[in-house]
Amino acid sequence: MGSYNPLSNLTSLTKTETGFEVRAVITVKVTVGGLFDNIGVTRPLDEINEAVSTAFLLELVSSQLDANGEEKETIQAYASKISQTFKQIRYAATFTVPEDFGEVGALMLENQLRKEVFIKDIVLEGFPAGPFTVFCDSWAHSKSVNPTKRVFFTNKSYLPSETPEGLRSLREQELENLRGNGQGERQPSDRIYDYDKYNDLGDPDSTPPKARPVLGGHQHPYPRRCRTGRPPTQCVKKLRALLNAFLPGLQAVLTDNTKKFRFFTEIDNLYSDGDCEGKDKDEEDDEDSMPKRGFKLPSQLGTIGAILPTLIKIFREGGDAFLLFDLPGIIDKDRFSWLTDEEFARQTLAGLNPLSIQLVTEQEWPLRSKLDPKVYGPPESLITEEIIEREISDCMTFREALKQNKLFMLDYHDLLLPYVSKVREIDDTILYGSRTVFFLTEEGTLRPVAIELTRPPIGDKPQWKEVYTPSYDTRMVGCGGWQKLMFVRMTLGTISLSVTEPYIIAANRQLSAMHPVHRLLKPHFRYTMEINALARGSLINADGIIEKTFAPREYCIELSSVAYDKLWRFDREALPADLIARGMAVEDKDARHGLRLTIEDYPYANDGLVLWDATKEWVSDYVDFYYPEECKVESDQELQAWWTEVRTKGHEDKKNEPWWPVLNTKRHLVQVLTTIIWVASAHHAGVNFGQYEYGGYFPNHPSIARTNMPTEDSTEEKFKEFLKHPEDALLQCFPSQLQALQVTAVLDILSSHSPDEEYIGGKLEPSWEDEPEIKAAFERFSGKLMELEGIIDARNSDFTKKNRTGAGVIPYELLKPYSTAGVTGKGVPNSISI
Repeated sequence: MGSYNPLSNLTSLTKTETGFEVRAVITVKVTVGGLFDNIGVTRPLDEINEAVSTAFLLELVSSQLDANGEEKETIQAYASKISQTFKQIRYAATFTVPEDFGEVGALMLENQLRKEVFIKDIVLEGFPAGPFTVFCDSWAHSKSVNPTKRVFFTNKSYLPSETPEGLRSLREQELENLRGNGQGERQPSDRIYDYDKYNDLGDPDSTPPKARPVLGGHQHPYPRRCRTGRPPTQCVKKLRALLNAFLPGLQAVLTDNTKKFRFFTEIDNLYSDGDCEGKDKDEEDDEDSMPKRGFKLPSQLGTIGAILPTLIKIFREGGDAFLLFDLPGIIDKDRFSWLTDEEFARQTLAGLNPLSIQLVTEQEWPLRSKLDPKVYGPPESLITEEIIEREISDCMTFREALKQNKLFMLDYHDLLLPYVSKVREIDDTILYGSRTVFFLTEEGTLRPVAIELTRPPIGDKPQWKEVYTPSYDTRMVGCGGWQKLMFVRMTLGTISLSVTEPYIIAANRQLSAMHPVHRLLKPHFRYTMEINALARGSLINADGIIEKTFAPREYCIELSSVAYDKLWRFDREALPADLIARGMAVEDKDARHGLRLTIEDYPYANDGLVLWDATKEWVSDYVDFYYPEECKVESDQELQAWWTEVRTKGHEDKKNEPWWPVLNTKRHLVQVLTTIIWVASAHHAGVNFGQYEYGGYFPNHPSIARTNMPTEDSTEEKFKEFLKHPEDALLQCFPSQLQALQVTAVLDILSSHSPDEEYIGGKLEPSWEDEPEIKAAFERFSGKLMELEGIIDARNSDFTKKNRTGAGVIPYELLKPYSTAGVTGKGVPNSISI
């Protein structure tokens, strides 16, 4: 496991009477701030362009002890500026290194400038073997606000028991500094990782009150958060600007939150048709025959949009400014496919949320609620054997379908029903508990056969529930769009963001930066803390965008706590275990990946299993290298402390669950690490980067419904009116103009890849470069991901796979590893960075 360190060879190009002359060059990345102070954690150029003689104090730390068994004195030198470009500033320091100093194991840096700076790397020059680079990629605060020196270990990874003697105390002290003492209010300059509950979402002192329950604890179980952030990506900067500048301005001038779209043409005109941008006025279509494209912005917002050209798509005509969105894939391929039952069903396997579909088993039949019938009404479902058999009688009987694993379900009944009454107290917001049953056809596609909507008793009104079927209910002609609208597919995106944060906090508290597991996981933690902090402040907070535009409204995040409590298990976060738990696969040693899928053409599962296997093989090679003996896993104090803290502090509310893996074998460690990497990369990509493609055209995936089903509490006269003008009623039920513009803009940003995105398998970490076996294993991993690119292309060209290809069908590319910047509907980043 040896790695050559140029500093271990003290044959220098320049030798002095007292030792060797070594030159260190520090590269500081210049991060230029935006037009608004709150857009990003950046520093304008003039704040670090300081002509000072001593910008940094740098110290070399030996990995060896002296002859008396004591740590050697560090070697110090001050660094001064030697060059500057628009992107970076370089500083240099010169050391005299004694011949007996030994191998350098770490550098210590003190920032003497007035502001924090971003240290890119430190290169030590002057040795025959060439320069030695310490990769930092970290902020360093000014010593005036944080006197603790920054420690940067060299690229060699060590298990705790193998740490060089000269670095042992520094390794331990650095972890102690990162843990802190658990006391005091956190300051921006602190590098301390503490656990906390979600106690910062509400604003109970505001008018009107915006109190929200604390998430975390017995009443509202939830993963813990941290109070320390991370530098933003370009997409985080865009999202920050959107949430803090544009959307508040939009709400300020569009004061009527209830204003509906009058026609579908008004909705369609929000999107570019590919030929309207850049036209001169006299080239535009006649206004009487074609309404103007884009949403006309008030003058205040036109100005904001003009200074954020990379964030908001604006085109101008005369003195007016118009907001215009790109065509989402769902209508770019086929403007009317979203209306069909086939597309509605297909998206359960290849759309925004392919993680909820489950097999209907004999043990679960007949369907029945587990909620208290005294509170929520009769528990029996109205979806009966007779109803299903009537729908599938052209193929088989109900009992045959059940035994042959042909029936599947999306079940949000018990999850949503306790919130239906609460949500309905909010103006213009409707919610139902829902179940949807599908039938698997001979072609391998799903067909919806029944949708059940339930409202619990409210006041003196008894429970209301109704079942809608495609073939035998004439009301489906009018309600066809309605039952899909009311059935809101729950992506539970806030949970995918939240569950990863405890891994990050525990890793920084318990795993040294030189620990091989820390270095394996670090790329998968990139920017997640920052995006989570931003979400708490402007996205999921009280009266934030999620509460304004999604159906559960002020109960959105509380509902995610319920989902975490009832549904989340670490052992089922692994893709194979998840598929088996939902009945979507069974173990089969003779099948590819060791699993046989219940639905053969299941794009998320098919592509995901290739990616899962490649990741697991890479992790297995990595673990085998650093843990050649089984006993090293259990005896690794840092590793065990990390995993114990993930369970007992990060997921404290579930710490006593029996399903937590015990890290006592390499097999268990591989499974744990692969699962964490999967959740941070592929799992998130599968539910995030298709949001604009499918949800950007909100009629396909509305975030909120504002009116009841036409068949609930409707007079005969009103229902007849609905049958005459179902389109008008549907438009009334859709999100308001303000809600639609807000959520579409957010989905555009959330679905976008940053230019500096780092994709899975795409970047060889410096510490792996120095280990030939690890480098070779990573290159094999990268090669398998390149193969997956071709596999996905081939699958999307196979017309027998009707869930991923065909006329008007969006090809399934969400788990295609690599992407260009922007909204592409593909690409698997290493981490949750947006």
